[in-house]
Amino acid sequence: MQHYTLDLLSEYQTEKIPGTNRPVVNPQWRDLDRRIRSVRGKLQRHQVEFATLTLHPETDEKKAGKKKNVLAWEQRKSQAVESAVESIEQFEHELAELQQERSATPHHLDWEALPSDDQFERLAPSRKRLVDTVKLVSYRAETALVNIVREALAREDDARSLVRDLFRTEANLHVDQTAGELTVEVHSMSNARSNRAIAHLLSTLNAAELNYPGTHLKLVYTLLNPAPP
Repeated sequence: MQHYTLDLLSEYQTEKIPGTNRPVVNPQWRDLDRRIRSVRGKLQRHQVEFATLTLHPETDEKKAGKKKNVLAWEQRKSQAVESAVESIEQFEHELAELQQERSATPHHLDWEALPSDDQFERLAPSRKRLVDTVKLVSYRAETALVNIVREALAREDDARSLVRDLFRTEANLHVDQTAGELTVEVHSMSNARSNRAIAHLLSTLNAAELNYPGTHLKLVYTLLNPAPP
């Protein structure tokens, strides 16, 4: 996917998922679980707010300022504490109801038992199987080339990246109908070490005497000499 973009979406047609014996998560249970996590988060925030109001009197004194403002500050604090307590009680009650409802709701259901609105479809697999086959063949072909290149490299880990560079390298094509050859002139690589490895690969391919698919033309690979500095 990173180097050849073979994993792009290849199908938009969908089909119904066939019957399966594996249970699936109940959508109603999932929704209740999501709501429980949301309410629990709100409850925890209000509990922190309540703890801040009641457990840090030194902060209250700084905010209160002068003595004439203490009474007004205490009144505002009392109202804030009362509001926080009401919110905490409300969220605790809502959380308890949701947890009770979730415990009474089955976690998993058989596929056939899902409501029709919750039954989804999958991408049609026919074209994906074809793409998977192409990917498999491509990877095996690349690996075969990598194994040949490794014979001419001191660092075997560089072989696959060198083969990828070869695939992106420009080449000249010359057809000789009389000789029955298709010559592929590969442009020089970036350094002499890479050129030696690629020359070894092209020599091996030439020894195989392969024809271009669907024609009588024999493939002949050559590596163009690097340009002078």
